[in-house]
Amino acid sequence: MKHLPKKRFGQNFLNDPDIIRALVAAIRPEPDDLMAEIGPGLGALTQPLLKTLHHLHAVELDRDIVAWMQSHYPADKITIHNADALKFDFSTLGNKVRVVGNLPYNISTPILFHLLDSVAHIADMHFMLQKEVVKRMVAEPSTAAYGRLSVMLQYRLQMEYLFTVPPEAFDPAPKVESAFVRLVPHEAPPHPANNEKLFGKVVTAAFSQRRKTLRNTLKGLLDDAGFAALDIDPQLRAENLSVAEFVAIANYLA
Repeated sequence: MKHLPKKRFGQNFLNDPDIIRALVAAIRPEPDDLMAEIGPGLGALTQPLLKTLHHLHAVELDRDIVAWMQSHYPADKITIHNADALKFDFSTLGNKVRVVGNLPYNISTPILFHLLDSVAHIADMHFMLQKEVVKRMVAEPSTAAYGRLSVMLQYRLQMEYLFTVPPEAFDPAPKVESAFVRLVPHEAPPHPANNEKLFGKVVTAAFSQRRKTLRNTLKGLLDDAGFAALDIDPQLRAENLSVAEFVAIANYLA
């Protein structure tokens, strides 16, 4: 199929056979896996996955690609959901869903947050993302890449940066390097928040102005007595706190 990549869908099609083999080897599909692919595009990952899988769910927004897929794949091997991945409820597929995809870089962070809503139904996730985003996801405290994304994802997921993928592995080539990452939900959060909404609110407030101290960013939420009770220096910045410390603040406020 000759398909012109659509900018509005952030389409960059993977076409390097060695990289594709490496992705499939990292995913390690088993025939009976309940697997969902986000944005299958022209099938770079879909085709090799279907060689092993009995069945695959595909979530694709582009109607032209959906029409091509319907004529290209046997109906009993693939269920195509013509839907926006940001609105699709992955929990409806069942339990222990394995989610894979080459995510559109313009909406990758919202998709990651959306998937957290279904995390109880997910076994693992393997995604191709912009390298800078993956570095932020796995970043350690007190590093430049560590931020709200790091804290919110690390609270729920164990993540592993697998390998870097050069721009020339895609058509059209993106202007940035990409990386493949594995995300495995914790059975239970290692540091459980009593109120996860409040935890999210604390993290968002703390990182709202990165250069400011916690005393400033958490003003109206946490007073000096609270900092003292938690043994947290109010002169620190958000990037200096671990996930456990953010949870401690939220639990203190709850």
